Amino acid sequence: MRLSDAIEQFIKTMLTQEAPEVELKRNELAEYFNCAPSQINYVLATRFTPDHGYIIESRRGGGGYIRIFRMTQDTSEHLLYLLHERVGDSIDALAASHLVQQLRERELVTDGEAAMMNAALSPQALSLPLPAEMKDALRARILKNMLLEVARKGRGQ
Repeated sequence: MRLSDAIEQFIKTMLTQEAPEVELKRNELAEYFNCAPSQINYVLATRFTPDHGYIIESRRGGGGYIRIFRMTQDTSEHLLYLLHERVGDSIDALAASHLVQQLRERELVTDGEAAMMNAALSPQALSLPLPAEMKDALRARILKNMLLEVARKGRGQ
């Protein structure tokens, strides 16, 4: 397992349903993993973003800390946010994959549904002789329809 993956898993293990936020000290975490504090920054900047369902608050200095919050929005509100703010009129394959992973982590879709969504949104599925902008626009329309179906499923319809 790569160091970045180990740091991510460690933090996610600390974040549970009972504790949707955790406060860490960057230097202590770096010391624990025997790495530079910049490695901790990298993991936070790439794996604990709003796209992944997290908010980070930090204070630098001697008494500094990193506070990580798991977003706790209502499911329908969260899906509306994803539809209007995250997807918009265009989305690339990586951002779409992160969004599907977030849905899986929130248990809004099953492993099988997430795999199917990722397959349908993948670069291979959209390997058409079209400009990248058009592929991203098509991916956004497909993803929006999937999110609407997730919302309907959540309401028992």
